[in-house]
Amino acid sequence: MSNSNQAPGPRTPEPRTTGSYSGVPTAASTDAGTAPARVGTVVWGLIVLALAALIIVAQLGIVTLNGTYVLIGLMIGAGAALVVGGLLSARKRDNEPTTGKS
Repeated sequence: MSNSNQAPGPRTPEPRTTGSYSGVPTAASTDAGTAPARVGTVVWGLIVLALAALIIVAQLGIVTLNGTYVLIGLMIGAGAALVVGGLLSARKRDNEPTTGKS
């Protein structure tokens, strides 16, 4: 018996046309060196590092920590960092001249 269902051949990429978006990222947009770090990622990393440092300090017995105050302080600091980072990021992106049209 012969198998009539053959696997499809390899796909050939469609040619790109200039001026239209094909949905495929270009080499410039996938470079790791061109993308800045996201504010949220940096803030969450700092929160994790701060919690780790506070746990180490508490385990060493250097300071007695109140968990509620620690969480309140971390949330205030993280919120402030996210707001300031978002404002700075928006200010950097908003450098294009406006045309006066809405």
